Amino acid sequence: MINLKTQHEIELMQEGGKISTLALRGVLTAIKPGVVLRDLDKIAEAIILQNGAQPSFKLVDDYKYTTCININEGIVHGLPNGYKIKQGDLVSIDLGTYYKGFHTDLSYTVEVDSVKEQEFLAVGKKALELGIFQCVTENHIGDISYEIQNCVERAGYTVSRDLVGHGIGKELHEDPYVPGYGKRGKGLELKEGTVLAVEVIYQKGHEAIMLDKDGWTFKTADGSLSALFESTVAITKNGPLVLTEF
Repeated sequence: MINLKTQHEIELMQEGGKISTLALRGVLTAIKPGVVLRDLDKIAEAIILQNGAQPSFKLVDDYKYTTCININEGIVHGLPNGYKIKQGDLVSIDLGTYYKGFHTDLSYTVEVDSVKEQEFLAVGKKALELGIFQCVTENHIGDISYEIQNCVERAGYTVSRDLVGHGIGKELHEDPYVPGYGKRGKGLELKEGTVLAVEVIYQKGHEAIMLDKDGWTFKTADGSLSALFESTVAITKNGPLVLTEF
């Protein structure tokens, strides 16, 4: 069931999205060699709490962190543990904010003190941009999915088949699923008031993933580098409205 949001609810989510963005910027600014992941998590939590919101991820059963932080082959749900960041690492930050009854969610990947993977990361950013452009009324989920897949695969990379975007609102994960692969004109028709967490989840190698021994972190099965870019987007009569403008 799709929970369409009113204009007022979208405005509340936009306020929450600004807090999510502040938290993400605070974390990204602090990333450098030698920084411990759990310290980045503390930065995100402090910013969210200071702005009158709650960390969305802490509302997930059995999860006790504000962020998910993935390194290199880590693709989603990485734990902000005692790992020390190294030069050349790809660091993906994923976080969410719960504000006035609604969640927003966003992710971003950076390369630490290096530009070796600049092209790889540029592809993910572009794919997200193209996917968001399709978030208009009378389009379909498949239109978003197709643009993401086409952009990523045209560059020689692969999109995740097991990990997808999703609806978002009063719940962190709502209907519908938003895959990073699909066909134009297929899937659910987009209506005004639909709010989606559009995600580009991709890797350099094979699409297969595996669960790490920590029970949370998914990694690429072949050890290839991966990245993650995500924004919360509302479908409005005036087109896509990015609620987590970064």
